[in-house]
Amino acid sequence: MVQHHVGRPVSDTKAPDVALERRWDERRFTAKLVNPANRRRHRVIVVGTGLAGASAGATLAEQGYHVVQLCFQDSPRRAHSVAAQGGINAAKNYRNDGDSVHRLFYDTVKGGDFRSRESNVYRLAEISTQIIDQAVAQGVPFAREYGGLLDTRSFGGVQVQRTFYARGQTGQQLLLGAYQALSRQIDAGRVEMHARTEMLDLIVVDGRARGIIARNLVTGQITTHVADAVVLATGGYGNVFYLSTNAKGSNASAIWRAHRRGAYFANPCFTQIHPTCIPRSGVHQSKLTLMSESLRNDGRIWVPKVQGDTRSPDQIPMDERDYYLERMYPSFGNLVPRDIASRAAKNQCDAGFGVGPGGLGVYLDFGDAIQELGRPAIEARYGNLFDMYQRITAEDPYQVPMRIYPAIHYTMGGLWVDYDLQSTVPGLFVIGEANFSDHGANRLGASALMQGLADGYFVVPTTINDYIGSNTFDAVPAAHPTVQQTQRDGQARLERLLSIGGTRTVDSFHRELGLLLWDHCGMSRNESGLREALERVPELRADFWHSVRVPGEGAELNQELEKANRVADFLELAELMLVDALVREESCGGHFREEHQTAAGEALRDDARFSHVAVWEHGDRPVLHREELTFDHVRPTQRSYT
Repeated sequence: MVQHHVGRPVSDTKAPDVALERRWDERRFTAKLVNPANRRRHRVIVVGTGLAGASAGATLAEQGYHVVQLCFQDSPRRAHSVAAQGGINAAKNYRNDGDSVHRLFYDTVKGGDFRSRESNVYRLAEISTQIIDQAVAQGVPFAREYGGLLDTRSFGGVQVQRTFYARGQTGQQLLLGAYQALSRQIDAGRVEMHARTEMLDLIVVDGRARGIIARNLVTGQITTHVADAVVLATGGYGNVFYLSTNAKGSNASAIWRAHRRGAYFANPCFTQIHPTCIPRSGVHQSKLTLMSESLRNDGRIWVPKVQGDTRSPDQIPMDERDYYLERMYPSFGNLVPRDIASRAAKNQCDAGFGVGPGGLGVYLDFGDAIQELGRPAIEARYGNLFDMYQRITAEDPYQVPMRIYPAIHYTMGGLWVDYDLQSTVPGLFVIGEANFSDHGANRLGASALMQGLADGYFVVPTTINDYIGSNTFDAVPAAHPTVQQTQRDGQARLERLLSIGGTRTVDSFHRELGLLLWDHCGMSRNESGLREALERVPELRADFWHSVRVPGEGAELNQELEKANRVADFLELAELMLVDALVREESCGGHFREEHQTAAGEALRDDARFSHVAVWEHGDRPVLHREELTFDHVRPTQRSYT
């Protein structure tokens, strides 16, 4: 089992020591600027083209920087942000229902179970209003109400309607808006786009991030890209679990390689379980399908009151149904936060009340909404989601309830960043889901798109200006010893994978690792299970490097080599996740330690010992640094949604 050291505390020194409401304005004012005529002399690498990456690349290029951007898809517009469904939060208060920047800030800190920074969360809430204006100006077709104003709906964990949406295609429409802005800069020659290209490693020269090593996924060619700053916008690491709602290409390699080069990793065990996913149907599956949380606005969740009731749902009378979220949490009902809804569904299924194959499902029923509002109204709100569900399950949700079950979705952990979104490696900025900064121990629904666009359009363009304006940059030639050594390291790793010639497929290792993590570090965890997993993961990793078989060659299109390279990183990351989960002896948000729960079965925090960010430094024995969290504006309390 991996042991760990305890290192010195870390702190965020970039957030100004002024009133919370003034911090972002103050930081922008004190940030150094770069003369527009000088920006074209500087190169910035942006890895990833999802909402965070596309918006950052477009904005930095608009400012005048020469942007080198990479994505492993065949087009930037195929980034996984396209799959986001339900909406994006913003404190516009169009409904006049009591919303405000402060309320969005409060809901986010509370929803994250008081494990996030006040400074970052307030800035996110403040910028949220600007995001909507930006997107509308780009032509994003948000839903509108009868009078022509933008429509909004509710999401879990809140009691106001602040979520802007475009049916169930919000991520796609927002990504197309950012992609159009990025395409304009590509056409202008200010963005140098490399599609079907994946980052292999980070180049660190004299302690600063100065570039990356990348591989062309079609030809296998390994190339070097040098710049004055590097931005990672590569998403989360949910696919470490094998089955998740993430696209199969989503991976942790970029942030993990940066971690190995000195970037600290924060809260790796903080992963989110989404409550409304289509249940798994068999061992043949390679991913799970998300059904938007927005469905909980009109759908009612229930299970039969009798254990093992196998009747079809239409044969179960109302008085024999348990609408358990409405019963347990009357104030929020079906709109409790994701971690609470997920855990409640698991508990119902574990107690024998689940429905569908294996009893691993609960009903999400639209019968009452269709009867009250009419089918056309439900089609207008969720039609594409209903169609997707029917294609996958061959069940018509207009006629029978959907069956849902929780699944791995989002990761709140990621590379540690300060208020400027800069990692512990100077010049390496990390945005969107790739960093840890805004959500604490649980992310509220519709906040991922908000964070990605806030970071990309508004935050990192300001803070990169400050970094570049505060430093001088010597040329780093391709022949520089550090560049050459980093390239040799990447090449040697690929050659080693190809040379093993074992008998097991990459997927077999990934599937085994994912099941191990799901069982011992998924929806609930306990000390004995974590210790067991910490014994097994190193054994699995050793077997991988001895027994995996990667066919083909490196100088060609080789998707098995791509997968092997990523799974090798997952096998290392998994161990850090388990160590982090074992050290955090409390329950908070989506991290539920069975030893630490209230009498009602809710998460029981330990603020005296764990009101901090767990910040890990890479090493054979990882080093734990703590960033203490202070709460001056939101008082930590036991979360209640009753």
